[in-house]
Amino acid sequence: MASTYESFNLRTTPEKFYIEACDDGSEDVLAIDRVSTEMALTVRRNVPASAETRPICGLMGTIRLVAGMYLVIITKKKKVGDLLGHAVWKALDFDIISYKKTVLHLTDNQMQDNKTFLSMINNVLHTDGFYFATDYDLTHTLQRLANTSPEFQEMSLLERADQRFVWNGHLLREFLAQPELHKFVFPVVHGFITMKSSCINGKVFEWSIISRRSCFRAGVRYYIRGIDSEGHAANYVETEQIVQYSSAKASFVQTRGSIPFYWSQRPNLKYKPKPQISKTVNHLDGFQRHFDSQIILYGRQTILNLINQKGSEKPLEQAFDKMVTSLGNGMIKYIAFDFHKECSRMRWHRLQILLDMVAEMQDEFGYFLVDADGKVLLNQEGTFRSNCMDCLDRTNVIQNLLARRSLQSQLRVGPTTYRRWIQQ
Repeated sequence: MASTYESFNLRTTPEKFYIEACDDGSEDVLAIDRVSTEMALTVRRNVPASAETRPICGLMGTIRLVAGMYLVIITKKKKVGDLLGHAVWKALDFDIISYKKTVLHLTDNQMQDNKTFLSMINNVLHTDGFYFATDYDLTHTLQRLANTSPEFQEMSLLERADQRFVWNGHLLREFLAQPELHKFVFPVVHGFITMKSSCINGKVFEWSIISRRSCFRAGVRYYIRGIDSEGHAANYVETEQIVQYSSAKASFVQTRGSIPFYWSQRPNLKYKPKPQISKTVNHLDGFQRHFDSQIILYGRQTILNLINQKGSEKPLEQAFDKMVTSLGNGMIKYIAFDFHKECSRMRWHRLQILLDMVAEMQDEFGYFLVDADGKVLLNQEGTFRSNCMDCLDRTNVIQNLLARRSLQSQLRVGPTTYRRWIQQ
């Protein structure tokens, strides 16, 4: 199993940064020259005794700004729990340290620009939801990890990570070319991770949720919508529900993402700005790229479009339906469900209409299941791709219901490994 060092000291001199691995038995030190910016592996005895020392929780990477290079470190972390026996941490605080000891070489305008960029980076770093593990690959689902080659298993966490979910990937680009340094860095994901112990009829099992937010086409609501030329959708999240009992593991995966063609909804003085579909680009090209990727990664696709089928959202629904039809791909099924209309006046029971529509498909997709001996019993054959406008409230409700139904299937009618959970 690939792993990195877990604890570090940052030792600083005027000439160099020394990242010292503090794991038992380790003598390795990453030395970074503050002038040439070169990075090299050394050992503890080569660190000057005069170096200023502070404990750190990890290394996010390095970045070049107007003033020069900066080192980005994690200074505070909190343990979220243990996922399949591996500690998962939430990064709580960070520091950005300049290689240069002064900014007097900058003009006033350059100083202001550099200050602005530092503020922007700090704003991103202090957005809640950065997670990491030092001995587990958080960027991949259980099913992807189970269907890999021995060569993949030997790769470092940095090399093997799914780049869609590595939020410090740009900061680690200098490390990629130096494999000997990979044990000093780890991928950091953004999203949400929780782990809970649950009990049914005295049988205790572990229930976990990992939501991996894509770093491609990231941004806030209204300002970032649709897709880019590579087919990356805004607000894209892969959510995995993991259940573990007596070393057997089950995984159910769903995705969400903005309606995957070129459209915008820029803020104005109106409470709800009118969406605008671009009239100057080839929508089908990016649309196909998006779903080609979805099919390669997840198999068959069922689209659950939850937006309104009247008013300002209606043209988006019509365009989505038309593009799926134009694509003519038998691996993709499109379902439009007007959430607000069907559930108006608190008629939440009408969500069962949608669940009944997709029940057979969900049973066909199934879920991933591996027994206590590591033998794969089931694979998930497809995923639901849900969306509303922001891919938040309406999408959350539907994904919750689908995940609950999958869990019930595992507990009630799954293989013997799972049926015994609810037996007296």
